[in-house]
Amino acid sequence: MPAVFRVHPAGHDHGKRGDDGTEWGAAVANGVERRRVGPSLPAPVFAVVLVGVTVALIALDALTGTAVRLLPLLVFLPSIAAGLGSVRQTAFASVWVVLTMAGTFAYVGSEPGDNILAAGFAALFGVAAVLSCRYRVHREEEVYRLRSAAAALQRQIVRPLPLATGDVLVDGLYQPVEEDAMVGGDLYEVAASPYGTRVLIADVQGKGLPAIGTALAVLGAFREAAYREATLLGVVDAMESAVARHNMGATRSGEPERLVTALVLDIDRDPEVEAVNCGHLTPYVIHDGRARQAPLGEPAVPLGLAGLAPEPRHAIRFAFPRGATLLMCTDGVTEARDPGGAFYPLGARLGGWARRPPARLAETLGADVRRFTGTAPRDDIAILTVSRTREIS
Repeated sequence: MPAVFRVHPAGHDHGKRGDDGTEWGAAVANGVERRRVGPSLPAPVFAVVLVGVTVALIALDALTGTAVRLLPLLVFLPSIAAGLGSVRQTAFASVWVVLTMAGTFAYVGSEPGDNILAAGFAALFGVAAVLSCRYRVHREEEVYRLRSAAAALQRQIVRPLPLATGDVLVDGLYQPVEEDAMVGGDLYEVAASPYGTRVLIADVQGKGLPAIGTALAVLGAFREAAYREATLLGVVDAMESAVARHNMGATRSGEPERLVTALVLDIDRDPEVEAVNCGHLTPYVIHDGRARQAPLGEPAVPLGLAGLAPEPRHAIRFAFPRGATLLMCTDGVTEARDPGGAFYPLGARLGGWARRPPARLAETLGADVRRFTGTAPRDDIAILTVSRTREIS
């Protein structure tokens, strides 16, 4: 399961220990984590299975009174280890089977030729199992490197939290999904402009590297327009144009067009916040022990659909008093489901945490989502908390 983390710059090495106590190294080289795939079977479990199966087969042979009839089934033990364990475990299982069969045959007085033949077949199956395990481990390492490369690229898209400007402090957490092609396009950014602090949270439709390409286009447009455009609608228009251009290029290369839900805020020393909601989740205002959704009305169309909208987007202002916290998130939170299929009740949960400090609120919410689902997440999760850093005029 991918771990929840605050986004840190690449370039640090981290030593980790698996659940079974075995260590595996993780080095970040050029932003890409590489690891040695450790044993899939904990050592105690491996030992119990190996010895237990061997003793069971020998005991069955002794109890039934037949001469070494079931013991040759041990040749399948290395194959099982090859599919579940490490190369070292598979090699150990192979040697164990050869020695056990040879010793048992010698003890019961089998013909030397039969003894050698049985041990030879066991050794041959063992070698095949070791080679098969080496191939499996190599493939697992390749898949992991590909997943980590995509995740490392995504970590370079979003800056480390917390982010502070003269107006606000933005904290939170980001949880990427690194399974198969499930690296998504959640993103956020904070820009201190001459017109106030602009805050963006967005979610690109789809998964994988193409979604990250769209995210890069949105982020590039936001970072430039946030400083250039005097109005928040001007910033959103620049992002809309960037998504439209990116979709045109994607269509020519055979990729599908992608939409982007986005929420853009403009926060200064005014007690109100200006917002443009492009199909994103409505933020929550947490103040005086209460959590309520900001009164933004119906959201406008996502980025990439402005040409099809019946009317242009518009900005809305809502109260953001001193001491309040804004909470924004992506649909990885609201679309999380419990084992029974029920969606995560974000509004109801926030009411019980309304008096928690912003720094703890995002972590509490992320942990609660994981407990609610009871399984690995199937979508990226981004949660931002926004609080003021200075008095309101």
